[in-house]
Amino acid sequence: MNVTVENLAPCKKLVRFDIDSTTVDGTFKTVIKDFQKQAAVPGFRAGKAPEEMLFKKYEKEILDEAKRKLISDSYRQGIKDQKLNVVGYPEIEEIQFGRGQALQFAATVETMPDFELPDYRGLPANRENRTVTAADMDAALDALRAQKADFKTVERPLQEGDFVVVNYTGTCEGKPITDLAPVARGLTEQKNFWIEARQGSFLPGFAGQLMGAKAGDKRAVTIDFPADFVTSQLAGKQGLYEVEVVEIKERILPELNDAFAASYEAENLEKLREGVRSDLQAELNSKQKRDIRNQVVSALLARVNFELPETPMQQETRKLVYEIVDDYQKRGVSKEVIDQQKDQIYALAQQGSKSRVKARFLFQKIAEKEGIRVSEEELNARIVSLAHAYKMTPQKFLKELQERDGVQDVHRDLLHESVMDFLQEHAKIEDIQPAAA
Repeated sequence: MNVTVENLAPCKKLVRFDIDSTTVDGTFKTVIKDFQKQAAVPGFRAGKAPEEMLFKKYEKEILDEAKRKLISDSYRQGIKDQKLNVVGYPEIEEIQFGRGQALQFAATVETMPDFELPDYRGLPANRENRTVTAADMDAALDALRAQKADFKTVERPLQEGDFVVVNYTGTCEGKPITDLAPVARGLTEQKNFWIEARQGSFLPGFAGQLMGAKAGDKRAVTIDFPADFVTSQLAGKQGLYEVEVVEIKERILPELNDAFAASYEAENLEKLREGVRSDLQAELNSKQKRDIRNQVVSALLARVNFELPETPMQQETRKLVYEIVDDYQKRGVSKEVIDQQKDQIYALAQQGSKSRVKARFLFQKIAEKEGIRVSEEELNARIVSLAHAYKMTPQKFLKELQERDGVQDVHRDLLHESVMDFLQEHAKIEDIQPAAA
């Protein structure tokens, strides 16, 4: 077998294969013998039918199997001999194939980027020395109280902190908003719509222009849509709303006492405070760890540049698009708005995928150099954990993973986590005072 390699791009190569006719005929003979053992030919005992008769009867099947076997075996051996670290699947182009003649084919492959590892020990990161403050505790407890709040209709002007129930219709440039943005029906008209009377609630400046209003009042509200407004057709434009105040609702927060603590299944108020403080500290620790890791990865990425293969980039971009869309849907963004922003979503995913794929290759090379491995026990434990998260049996979850070649993704995630632990352990971390709020 003769194999030649031609560079097409930094991470793309054309590999040409030339397999002599003797090898081709030997493969045909092996394939025909396999058919001979299994094929039923009238007038002949199993395994005794003449080879030429079998070839005529099953010519297409034998040709297909011989070609598959020759190309598969030759490709695998040729890639190994040439020491090519291929990512993804090859594009095979058949040039010449037939019984009694040499096989020639070409494979376009993408390879791992070739780069020298930068110094990855001692990567810099800052760690904010934050602790749970009294203000943090107050905010968390107020959030818990808000979840148990009652609302009382009041006959007085709207005050900050109240909720106002309104009917409204909106126009822009003298037309209903849906004429400019057909999907923005919720911005055009609503009945019995609740708005909290605080800065930043609903549309910018909307609640502020209703302060002091009473039930039955009607007001005109002018809104300047921001330049980066989620509905792009309205960005930078001005909207006019005709608003009717239906009711003013005063929010009544429960008292902080043992009865309130019991509503959250705490033994008493002190125990609830302890639980809240513990949760806040865990959240702070988790954020601190994420911040350090993000800084370390950013520092690592900045220390080296190299070309990235197209296929992993495309795969990661698609994955990020799905993640962004899923996040939008969970936040209640409509399908119409998502469709409207598909170009921006794709551009955002492309940008993020570059960093992810670059980090992946760096982590893989660091793992090889440092001898970082994922044990079978770690892999199995993660699969069991994921199965529980998806409310599936480990056996069923593993089967689904195997069907979509997902086990290697779980393995890769574990390996990358181990590399991140290593980088954080060897990072140069400086403790700093937290920025003023």
